[in-house]
Amino acid sequence: MALCLLAAPDTGTAAPSGPAGTITEGDCTAEKLGTGIPIAAIGEPVASVTLSSPVWTAETGDAPAYCSVEGSMAPIDTASTAKEINFLVVLPAVWGHRSVQLGGGGMNGWVPGPWPFWLHRGFASYGSDAGHQGEPLPVDSQEWALNEEAVRNLGYMQMKKTHDAAMVLIERMYGERPTFNYYFGQSQGGREGLMVAQRYPADYDGILSLSPLVDFSSLMLAPVWIRIQERLAANWVTPAKANAVHGEIVRRCDELDGLVDGIINNYMACRGIFDVTRRAPSQDPWETRRCPNNIDPHPADTTSRACLTDGQIATLNFVYSPYRFATGLANGRSSFGMWLPNTGLSEWEIQLANQYHFEPISGVRYRGQEGAADDARMFSHIGTAGVSGFLMQDLEANPLDYVEGGALDARRRQISPWLDATDPDLTAFYERGGKLIVIVGTNDNMASPADQLDYFQSVIDAMGQARVQAFTRFFVVPHTDHFLAGQNYPVAGDGLPIPAAAIPTPTLNQEAEWLMDWVEHDVAPTTPSIISAAERSLPLCLYPTFPMYVGGPANLASSYRCVER
Repeated sequence: MALCLLAAPDTGTAAPSGPAGTITEGDCTAEKLGTGIPIAAIGEPVASVTLSSPVWTAETGDAPAYCSVEGSMAPIDTASTAKEINFLVVLPAVWGHRSVQLGGGGMNGWVPGPWPFWLHRGFASYGSDAGHQGEPLPVDSQEWALNEEAVRNLGYMQMKKTHDAAMVLIERMYGERPTFNYYFGQSQGGREGLMVAQRYPADYDGILSLSPLVDFSSLMLAPVWIRIQERLAANWVTPAKANAVHGEIVRRCDELDGLVDGIINNYMACRGIFDVTRRAPSQDPWETRRCPNNIDPHPADTTSRACLTDGQIATLNFVYSPYRFATGLANGRSSFGMWLPNTGLSEWEIQLANQYHFEPISGVRYRGQEGAADDARMFSHIGTAGVSGFLMQDLEANPLDYVEGGALDARRRQISPWLDATDPDLTAFYERGGKLIVIVGTNDNMASPADQLDYFQSVIDAMGQARVQAFTRFFVVPHTDHFLAGQNYPVAGDGLPIPAAAIPTPTLNQEAEWLMDWVEHDVAPTTPSIISAAERSLPLCLYPTFPMYVGGPANLASSYRCVER
């Protein structure tokens, strides 16, 4: 697949050239900023917009001075389950004619606060709690998940509502709207960035989307599907098998990038080995790990030599292959990518797994699974409200009662357009002159790397590689987690132990500079760009290419080339 570049449409917009807008504490008043915003100024329905008294924060060693304004948008729905949208707009003392909308995380529920990173660069910033408060909360406090307006707010409407309110306040404070407006988000915020490019392309000049939850309605179901697959005890992949599973993946995939170093760079070839829809029917990547006669003589064996039963292998095939829907969802999607073969949870992901019960390999039997105690807890994870609330519309329901193609199928089709940032046609954003940078990691156990890659491919298929390269960069950082960080597996593909070392990954400063240079000066990010960690560097390659080792010091980017599988 050629990676040629095509000039993007000329927007006719120059970089900010006039003096920066300057405000003082005397400007940070309700007299100047008002106590409300007309609902006609908001592009999605709200009942009212009220503003709290502005607050001035003096300069500190960490951040410049700024004026902040909190606001609240009342829902149209008057039911008790309807919730307001709380938002915050941060107006720096020295404004550089730029603004950025800050995305949320998880299931949202909190308002992004002032970021010194953006303040130091003279950005006005703004964000909201997405229309519900206090995540994470116990199930009995998640009634908002039963409200259609609240679900649609989370999915897409809150981004537009918050954007429009912020533009009014920026104009009231500085006398003009920003020359450039950006969106920055990771995880849930990354999905939001894709969603605004798809739904509100005229509002943004540049979008940075990291680890996006692309097909959100299916991602919330995916851990449930795995637990349903493991309903029979014979299919249960226990934590004792983790080293065998991850070790076999590294054994099969480590050398595919030309270097045996405990890092799976060639993610596409590795996917082709373990995805049952991509490999030949006669291929069995687990053949050396199969238990003789399907009997596990040592179920508690935690070594990489532990064997796997037929049922456990069936579950692994399920996890590393697309999940096919009974009927199509929004934007023609017929499947969910599930996960790429990986080496397990990172330290950050382990912390979140403990907090949010997110367990790709679970040591627990849940209510509804064979062998679970009568009083076993129901399966839950960070997105359970989206299953029991959005989908099943019963917060007391057991998520493991879900049946694909059953009574909930119509509801699946209804909520998918609200939640899923899967529209591959970004023509309106492209023609408007927008620029989009998306960065994902292939060892992500929270979002779905396979689904992210499938979305990248759908955009290329819909728009053509030349047009896609004119306004997007789909970067992949192999072997990194949901936070785009990672290190090599401690045992290389040849079975020898190796010391752990950090994998180079881009910094927020790099990412922001790439996007700003592209938007404001028409200087596209270099492909490949160079990323560094300690004394190590690597090329940052575009999908579907990966860093192939071609010879030389393994810690230098010059020893690699971005190539396709």
